[in-house]
Amino acid sequence: MHKSIEEINRKIQNGSAVVLTAGEMTSLVAEQGAKAAASQVDVVTTGTFGPMCSSGLLINTGHFSPRINFREATLNGVQAYCGIAAVDLFLGATAQSETPGYGGGHVIEDLVSGRSICFEATGHATDCYPKRKLSSSISLATVSSAELTNFRNSYQNYNVAVNGSEREIRTYLGVLKPDLANAGFSGSGEFSPLINDPHFRTIGTGTKIFLGGGTGWITGPGTQHCSNPRRSPNGVPMEGAGTISVRGDLRGMNPRYLRGIWISGYGASLSVGIGIPIPILDEEMASFTGVPDSDILAPVVDYSSDYPENNGKILGHVSYKELYSGEITVKGKRAKTFSISSRRMGEEIAGELKGWIERRKFTLSTAAETLKSL
Repeated sequence: MHKSIEEINRKIQNGSAVVLTAGEMTSLVAEQGAKAAASQVDVVTTGTFGPMCSSGLLINTGHFSPRINFREATLNGVQAYCGIAAVDLFLGATAQSETPGYGGGHVIEDLVSGRSICFEATGHATDCYPKRKLSSSISLATVSSAELTNFRNSYQNYNVAVNGSEREIRTYLGVLKPDLANAGFSGSGEFSPLINDPHFRTIGTGTKIFLGGGTGWITGPGTQHCSNPRRSPNGVPMEGAGTISVRGDLRGMNPRYLRGIWISGYGASLSVGIGIPIPILDEEMASFTGVPDSDILAPVVDYSSDYPENNGKILGHVSYKELYSGEITVKGKRAKTFSISSRRMGEEIAGELKGWIERRKFTLSTAAETLKSL
């Protein structure tokens, strides 16, 4: 049996498509098997929500009078990059202001929430662009364009961080207690978008997705993308592996799914909500989308030594079922687990995307090039 994306889209448009969330598909495959599930289901929706540091905002403010060519600029006191063109600038999610606890991710949340922000800039002062200094207030209603432009999002899998030293350490995966007392992780397990298509058969450049509460697109592989990692027998990567770059219009997004955060000892970031629909083309895709938390393994890494030294050492692997149980065993010691991402929000995003498809507000796209061979 094989279905095409075009065939599935016709079913979406006439209201006959069967859409399940990743959690629902996992249960169906466990009860009836992949072959039966493939014959019944057309689309599986996924979702993840957590810090995605390689994110940012590309803004064109529109021209002022007199004209100015930005040399330096700040948004609510957060430095933006201006080396693009006259009134284009890029704001990174991890850029920090002088105000403790506030950074680029918070500016993005403020904008998508409809708030006005303080904009200050200096200019190059040329014949074409004579203005030297600018102080103004801008919002999504006043700028020409505002595009969420993220370079590395939605890691296929990720490290579980522990601390084998005798002192507390602060990392981007949270505060880690000494002597392997706790373990921080990030991910949504069986709901994770790229886990549900581990070989990137359907995901690639041009794939339409749920991004920040609106519609976005995958623009290609994310930085640090790896399509040939170590895998479990079920095909699921046992390490970070694949990533995606994404883009979408901030004006269509929702602050519930884009939140500025501050990680103690690390700095500013942005929690991003991403959901990807997985077309069930055949039995293999049904099998991939039916993998449960117990069969998804993440590497355990010591962030007091092995991670900063980048020596590649792994202390072992644990399943997401174990991680969500609240406790894992590392080198014979019990470590309490905590997540910096939200599984509940990942499930909510999968449910939202399912609703969009069922209400015929969202159809699937065919990737111009999948990420499989990259």
